Amino acid sequence: MRALPATILVISGLIASACGGAGTDGATAGQAAPATSAGQTTAATPGPAEVPVPETPEKAKPLDGKMVVIDPGHNGRNFRDPAAINRLVDVLTQKKACDTTGTSTDDGYSEAAFTWDVSTRLRKILKNRGATVKLTRSDNDGVGPCITERAAIGNDADADAAISVHADGAAPADRGFHVIMPKKINGPVDKVVRASSKLGVAVRDAFREGTGLPYSNYIGNKALDYRSDLGGLNLSTVPKVFIECGNMRNAAEAAKFRDPKFRQKIAMALANGLQHYLES
Repeated sequence: MRALPATILVISGLIASACGGAGTDGATAGQAAPATSAGQTTAATPGPAEVPVPETPEKAKPLDGKMVVIDPGHNGRNFRDPAAINRLVDVLTQKKACDTTGTSTDDGYSEAAFTWDVSTRLRKILKNRGATVKLTRSDNDGVGPCITERAAIGNDADADAAISVHADGAAPADRGFHVIMPKKINGPVDKVVRASSKLGVAVRDAFREGTGLPYSNYIGNKALDYRSDLGGLNLSTVPKVFIECGNMRNAAEAAKFRDPKFRQKIAMALANGLQHYLES
């Protein structure tokens, strides 16, 4: 047979490739693969790089950056060491016992147990709202600390607010809560008397709204009382108040204090009062 011209052979080869003959790697049927400058094909061009999605910033909490010191009144084993708690300490206006046992309900529920429970509940609420919180005692199975040390803990922490939690032991017919605030005594507390008063009003209002308990009918003016004989206040250099949550010797209030749900109400009310003050 007569040999075909070279040009025809070349064209035939191109047709064979175009019809799905032995193509180069990466070519699809009916389409030739791209070639490099050296005549070799390249891999498929990758798509655009994925753009990372930025993390959603954590939502700010209302008490971020705030320091609160909670002082649960008394301690569960104070009665076992009378020598320690009766030791006199200087509170600037007079000498007072280092600490006391506190009171109790008629059926033996102690003020120390009550204040510890409320204070730990309050700590949890405040921390959930962003605050840093310190307690003046670590449990309800010890003795003390002295009232002077309790004040120092708040001072050393440079607290934005401090609160001492108590319940009263008045006559059975007496009822209601009250807040105690410092007076000027020509001492370290003088510079925070005004701020402490503002804190006291905020706590008073929130406590009344949150618990429904009445103002005290036996002490203070509209549940506000000012004193100069309490070491925990006299020695404070940060805004601080005491709250007597009610009368443990009053049968109706004692029953409420024994109820964990009501103690949670108390803690929530105190947290709301502290937050209102700290945000104002």
